[in-house]
Amino acid sequence: MIETAVKEILLNGGVGILPTDTIYGIVGSAFSKKAVARIYKLRKRNLKKPLIILVSSLKDLNIFGIQLDAKIKNFLRKLWPGKISIILPCPDKKFYYLHRGTKFLAFRLPKKPDLIKLLKETGPLVAPSANWEGFPPASTIKEAKRYFKNTVDFYVDGGKLIGGPSALIQIKGGKIEVLRSGGFYKCNECGFHYLNKRIAEKCEQWCKKNKSCNLEITKEAVENFF
Repeated sequence: MIETAVKEILLNGGVGILPTDTIYGIVGSAFSKKAVARIYKLRKRNLKKPLIILVSSLKDLNIFGIQLDAKIKNFLRKLWPGKISIILPCPDKKFYYLHRGTKFLAFRLPKKPDLIKLLKETGPLVAPSANWEGFPPASTIKEAKRYFKNTVDFYVDGGKLIGGPSALIQIKGGKIEVLRSGGFYKCNECGFHYLNKRIAEKCEQWCKKNKSCNLEITKEAVENFF
């Protein structure tokens, strides 16, 4: 369980390390410019690259002025909650300190009860992985402390987290692009990404046998996306 003290630190602009739904993250309030700037400095992160933001519900996207049509909303409901981060348009100049001039932000709605509870109390949190940019993500608090020592305000130990970062996709101009596989399932023959493991395996078997894609399988994948 994430302690009340952590909530208070975050509400007051502090930053710290805690287990997210994927790996350890260094987190701070998405509404605190000071916390965001501090995380960039601690992670030695490229100042032009936005951070992933954790939200507690689809409604949280409204706070960032993000407009979604019915089709995209239905798509997000199929993916969330889950280990998939989604890049969405955010042109509002007010959030320049978050989107860094790219006018896009990445969001994730995690499937982890104690984390959702925290997000409902603190509001959205920026949550990049707990490591210096270009270095391996910390899988334990001990590893996180090697990076950040006493420069953060708290550590929450969730044991060893085995796994990798979330999938990362971008929705731009009504089209979907998979930038990082993560929680998706991939056909290793044709490279197509699927939400359903069974369909990915089916596609791979077909591709190996026939040396080409089966349009019925890819049609099934698209229907699962939307």
